[in-house]
Order: sequence, then structure tokens, then C-alpha cells
Amino acid sequence: MKKQKFIKLFLLAILIIPIISACSSQTAPYNSKEKLGPQINYTITGIDAGAGEMSTTQTAIKKYGLDKKNWQLQPSSTSAMTSTLDKAYKNKQPIVITGWQPHWMFKKYKLKFLKDPKNVYGEAEHISTIVRKGLKKDKPEAYEILDNFHWTPSQMSDVMLKVNAGVSPKKAATDWIKKDPKVVAKWTKGVKKVHGQSLKLTYVAWDSEIASTNVIAQVLRDQGYKVTIQSMEMQPVWASVATKAADATVSAWLPKTAAKFYSDYKGQFVDLGANLDGAKVGLAVPTYMKNINSINDLKNK
Repeated sequence: MKKQKFIKLFLLAILIIPIISACSSQTAPYNSKEKLGPQINYTITGIDAGAGEMSTTQTAIKKYGLDKKNWQLQPSSTSAMTSTLDKAYKNKQPIVITGWQPHWMFKKYKLKFLKDPKNVYGEAEHISTIVRKGLKKDKPEAYEILDNFHWTPSQMSDVMLKVNAGVSPKKAATDWIKKDPKVVAKWTKGVKKVHGQSLKLTYVAWDSEIASTNVIAQVLRDQGYKVTIQSMEMQPVWASVATKAADATVSAWLPKTAAKFYSDYKGQFVDLGANLDGAKVGLAVPTYMKNINSINDLKNK
């Protein structure tokens, strides 16, 4: 009898311990009266390790002395970061992320960029269109459309939000083109139709670049091109255009994010200028973290 009772208690303990552990491991709602660092284990939730904003964030950690306070940057992926943000936001838990705009998360959640008094992240960025040398001569119609391509952060975010809701990138792009034909007409004005010429675009698999690449790819398809698109890490994207393995990319964040690759491959590509202005990169938090407004606050509050 005693043995059976012991076994029951033992089995009950096995069931209870994981439950207790799970409860204790969950982050509590944000408490502005307590230090932020311990609430999130001094961790900034990042994205892909190779992204430019990740290296900039490492610089920010040092410049603001956060490394001396045990702050660290956790690499993940864009989807993992936004998933973590979603869970934290729903429970009003504290979180600090590497953010950028345009991005659908700024439409879906109430977020704010932290002030950057040391200007580590720089001023607002733009996204440029980079094409291979010789494209103007080989495929002048594509060159002209790519040169004319320009839209706003709000327009890009509309496409991103649809993709996030489960619509395929290609359909989201097609729907947006149907919705805003006047914008597209400016890109294709006076450009002749072609008949099945191949064209390859490469891009970084960020939500913003998935949106822009699918939109411009569909516009070029409607013009008569046979377009293929391929996602890569940032360095291979630049290399693909520089070596003429790809015709173009519309995902060059400048002057800060892709500065290294712009310098590394200078002279091996043609910069057609901005296809989107007002892009921004930095650390961001939910607006319910009312007392956290500057990167300095991570150290002091």
C-alpha cells in the first residue's frame, strides 16, 4: 500500500514540476517600476546574424556601454523575431527588438523607435535599385522601368500586411497593382512591351524586400518579361549583380545598412537611386513601455 502511494506521489511530482517550470519561465507583464534588464535577461531580440542592422546594433551596445551592463544581442530570423514580438505584445510583456521601417509590424502593433542620441544608426535611410552593368544596353525596357520604380513606405506596408495575413507574395503584389494602377502607370509610361526576354532579380528575404521584389517582378512580367526571383543573404545579393549572375535588386538599404557591400563592389554595378525614401533602422519597443524612450534608458531604467 505504501509502495503504491509512493508511486502515485512520484508520478504526480513528475507532472507538476514541468508545469511549475513552464509558469516560472514565462515573462511577466512589463513592470515600469523595476529595472528593464533583468525582466528580459538583458537581451535584445535580433534577426539574421548577417544583416547590417545587427552589426550596427553590436556597435550601439558598445557605444552606449550596454555591454558593461551585460546586455546582449540575440540573433534569430525575421520570422522568429516577429513571432516573439507577437507573443510579448499580446501579454504586454517587455521586449526590445531590432526594428526597421517600412515593415508591417509597425502597422499591426503600436511600436516606437528608441531615440539614438549618439546617432549610431544614422539618419533615415533609403532603399536603392542596383542593376548590373550593361543592362541598359541589353534590356533597355527593363532598365527604364527599374529606373522609374519608386513608391512610399505606406504602399509597401500594404503589401507586407497582406503577406503577413497569409496571402502569397505574388498574389499580394498582383492585388496591389490592380488597386494602384496609376502608380504603376508612372513606372511603365512610354516603355515598349517585350516578348519573353528573361530577367533575374535577387533580394534579401526581409518582409519589405519580399514585397518590393514581388511587385516590381509582376510589373515586369506584365510588360512581357519572363522574370525569376531568388532570395539570398545580403552579400550574395550584391555579388550576384556585380558578377552579372542577376540583372538587378531593389533591396539595397543605404547609406548605412549595406554600406560595406556598396564599398566592396563599387564600380561593378549601376546605382539607379532610391526606389523608396524614409526608411529607418533602430531599436524599437512597444509603446506600453512608456518610460523606455531612448537607448540610454536600457542602461539606466
